[in-house]
Amino acid sequence: MRTSDPIIRAGLLGELRNKPGIELREDGADVVVAVAETGLRELLTSSTRLVLVADQLRQAELWTAIEHGLTVLLPRAEATTARVLRAINDAYRGHAALPPEQLGRLLRALSQLNEQVLAPRDLTLSGLSHRETDVLRLLAEGLDTSEIATTLAYSERTVKNILHGMLTRLGLNNRVHAVAHGIRNGLI
Repeated sequence: MRTSDPIIRAGLLGELRNKPGIELREDGADVVVAVAETGLRELLTSSTRLVLVADQLRQAELWTAIEHGLTVLLPRAEATTARVLRAINDAYRGHAALPPEQLGRLLRALSQLNEQVLAPRDLTLSGLSHRETDVLRLLAEGLDTSEIATTLAYSERTVKNILHGMLTRLGLNNRVHAVAHGIRNGLI
């Protein structure tokens, strides 16, 4: 649990202590609950799942929270004990929740990111270029380098360069690992 206000911290600890399924730990937690009044960046550390209790976040603050594992954003006015417990449970199970206005802002920002940053660089929101996706799909179908090159009208060298760039950028070990990564992440 993270907050800069000791009264809020004491209140939340009192409410969450001894609740079924809740184990309060200072570090190594599966879900981190943060209450933001001011200075959001100082409150957040990388976590796998973050429940953030906060009022209206500016766009930059929302991105910061997402970069730090935001899973559930709970408006302060809705932060009852029952709702915080449900948010923790949702985050633990991997279920995400954002208030509608924050979700709308996030989707608009993703669209802008795609249009202004990714598309000019031939990348998609998946993190792969269209060429990489095409090569990965054909690789998953069992085609070898020369067959992929023929199908896409590329040289074999181009196919190898595409694969090498993708493997290096994503930290993948080999072609099988790339196909597994693509399937696991719904990219192909």
